[in-house]
Amino acid sequence: MEKPFVICHMLTSLDGKIDGKYMSAPACAPALEKYGEIRGFYGCEATLYGTTTMLGGYSAGRAPANLPDSPDYPMEDYVAESDVHNYIVSVDPAGVLGWESKYIEKKGRPRAHVIEVLTERVDPRYLAYLRQFDISYVFAGEEHLDCALLLHKLKTLFGIEKLMVAGGGLMNWSFAQAGLLDEVSIVMAPVADGNTSAVSIFEKADFLPEREPLAFTMKEIERINGGLWLRYTPQK
Repeated sequence: MEKPFVICHMLTSLDGKIDGKYMSAPACAPALEKYGEIRGFYGCEATLYGTTTMLGGYSAGRAPANLPDSPDYPMEDYVAESDVHNYIVSVDPAGVLGWESKYIEKKGRPRAHVIEVLTERVDPRYLAYLRQFDISYVFAGEEHLDCALLLHKLKTLFGIEKLMVAGGGLMNWSFAQAGLLDEVSIVMAPVADGNTSAVSIFEKADFLPEREPLAFTMKEIERINGGLWLRYTPQK
């Protein structure tokens, strides 16, 4: 099955956390800057985030609780016109994210077209909501995300050759467990805050089956102002 080359790229604390107070510590600043630089190094046309990450600063909050009745659209993929070949892939299985535009513009990053990733349990009225903003959307699974199907659609429908998976932990592990990651890139900051409720780089969703631990091979290591940039390839 055709798919993009997939890199999981994350900033972590010394204890493997991908969120928490450590991110605002002065000692984390050099690693945070390096993390942004490395995004450009990989040159991915698309970055994928889970629903929680999207709610944390990419979407316009949540969609209206009561979606109005509107024209019916078939439960089929929709590829909207776009004037950029750069994408934010928003995994939103139940269709809960709110929007104001089909583009996301973040400081220091190129303008990106939104691709909403849905499952068949989405409220059909949510499709009409997305059409209001001419947002692209694809279906990838019945109840839960089918990562392989999603990657195939991103490659064949949008021409995406390189995809960055950037959190959260559940999303990262979903692709890792399915054997779909080609590289793992970790920028480790020399800080920790001991937060036991913070999310780790990989976390298994309850609905995923148990499997043996995944092994990785070290590809490269670089020191960065007290931190580290670690690159791994999964062992097949």
